[in-house]
Amino acid sequence: MQISKHNALHMAFLWPLFLLLLVQLLLTSGCSTLSPTPVKTTLAPQSSDNFRLGYTIQAGAFTDVEHAARLSSLLEKQGLNAYYFRHGSGLYKVRFGNYSSLQEANRQAETYLRAGLITDYYLVRPDSYALAKKNELGEDYLREQLLDTAADFVGIPYKWGSASQEDGFDCSGLAMAVYQLNGLDLPRTSKSQFHTGRPVAKDELKIGDLVFFATRGGKRITHVGIYAGNNTFIHAPRKGKQIETSSLSSSYFASRFMGARTYLGDS
Repeated sequence: MQISKHNALHMAFLWPLFLLLLVQLLLTSGCSTLSPTPVKTTLAPQSSDNFRLGYTIQAGAFTDVEHAARLSSLLEKQGLNAYYFRHGSGLYKVRFGNYSSLQEANRQAETYLRAGLITDYYLVRPDSYALAKKNELGEDYLREQLLDTAADFVGIPYKWGSASQEDGFDCSGLAMAVYQLNGLDLPRTSKSQFHTGRPVAKDELKIGDLVFFATRGGKRITHVGIYAGNNTFIHAPRKGKQIETSSLSSSYFASRFMGARTYLGDS
C-alpha cells in the first residue's frame, strides 16, 4: 500500500509526539518502583540507664493542690516538663528539668528565681532516686517504688499534660511524673513512650510497666497507664478527673489495648 506524501508528512509530525507520550507513560507507570518507599521509623528500645535522670529543680510547698497545679502549668508554658506531686509530708511540690551537673541546675534555678517564676527551690540529686539503688537492691525494688509512687497519685485531680488541638488531652504526664520521681526521664507523649520502651507481652507484665491504649478509634496511641499487678493499672481518665485504678479486663480497655512497654532491664 502506498502512503501519500500528505500522510507521510502527517506521520512524521506525530511520531515524535507518540514517542514522548510513550516515555511519559512508562515513567508514570514505574514511579512507584523508582520512588523510595517511606520507612516508618521508631526509636530503638533502650535500657533504664539510657533514661537516667540528672539533677532536677524542686519548687514550692503547697497545702492546696490547686496552687501546685498553677505553678506546674506556668512552668509548662515556659517549655518545661513540669509536674506536681504529693510529698510524704502531705504538701504538694513541683519538679522540672533534667540537668547534667549541679552547677547547671543551680544556674537555671537562679534564672527562674530572678524571673519570678519560682520563689524558692531545692536541687534534687541523681543519687537520691530509686534508680540509683537498683544495682544494690535489685529491679524488683525499683518496680515496687514505681508502683508506690503511682499509688500516691490515686485520688489526686489530674491537671497537667499536653492539650494540643491535634492530640487532645494527653495523660502521659502521669507516667512521666511517676518515672521521673524514681530517676527515669521518660519522653513526654504517650506515643513517644510507646516507641522508646521495650515491648512486653500482656501475660508477662510486671508492676511498673506501661500499658497503652487507642481510646479514639484506630490504632493511634492516645492513653497510657502504669501496670499495678493483678490485671489492673493506674491512670488519669481525663483532665480534671481524679487519678484512679482500672482493670485491663474491662470491655472498654480490653478492646482498646495496644500493647505494653518496659523501661527496666537491658534492651
